[in-house]
Amino acid sequence: MARYAIGDIQGCYHSLMQLLGGIDFQAGRDQLWLVGDIINRGNGSLEVLRWVYAHRDNIKLVLGNHELHAIAVAHGVRPPHRFDTLSAIFSAADGGELLHWLRQQPLMVLEDDYAMIHAGLYPQWTLVKARRLAEEVEAVLRDETAYADFLFAMYGNMPTQWNDALVGTDRLRAIVNAFTRMRLCDAQGGMEFTFKGEVPDMPAGYFPWFQLPARRFAGAQPVLFGHWSALGLHLDDGVIGLDTGCLWGRQLTAYNLDDGRIMQVGLDARDRPANSGGD
Repeated sequence: MARYAIGDIQGCYHSLMQLLGGIDFQAGRDQLWLVGDIINRGNGSLEVLRWVYAHRDNIKLVLGNHELHAIAVAHGVRPPHRFDTLSAIFSAADGGELLHWLRQQPLMVLEDDYAMIHAGLYPQWTLVKARRLAEEVEAVLRDETAYADFLFAMYGNMPTQWNDALVGTDRLRAIVNAFTRMRLCDAQGGMEFTFKGEVPDMPAGYFPWFQLPARRFAGAQPVLFGHWSALGLHLDDGVIGLDTGCLWGRQLTAYNLDDGRIMQVGLDARDRPANSGGD
């Protein structure tokens, strides 16, 4: 069995198929770890989601901001964004089944040799603590009587700093924001949610979340993540950043979890949307 982690797909179905051919992925034999944002902005969101669902027994997936956005839009919590490519999912006969399955997926995967998230880990969290906090949100998302109310409360930037005393929706929102939106923190752990650029252009006083000197998850198993396309492939600081900007005309990346080999393909022109917006 081979294991591969793949960066943000964002609805780039044809690019994904080319990448899987390049790594000779065999369903039933191999395993894929997907860092989230598998849908939205590329032209093949429904096709990607259907393929992932069909191969779910061989896939580990974490929720990204685009998955949460799709669930929220489907339930009338948020209006569609003008750059969304989710309408085919909402109108498909199997769209409800696909979105229900998506809502059951975790915010974090923690195995003996790797951890996987979509965006970031709060520096005060150990990996074990982060997994426990992820479970708090996952339990609400999977609760058929509670998840709709949570979707309404999920949006917002506050609180920007984690505190173990947080309760209720503030606590859940802070957890979601760290896992699915964060790129930068200040020295006190204050999260920043607007910056999307390259590291040299960071606002003064902020650091990539994986470079905070006091980060408590340092030294544990490597952390796989995506979300930061301007960062590109990042194999340092105890983390493996895999969002290499396929949607933006760059590459879709697969990382072999057993030997570290990297396979990349460029954007297939069939996946390119007329307008793609931000991430």
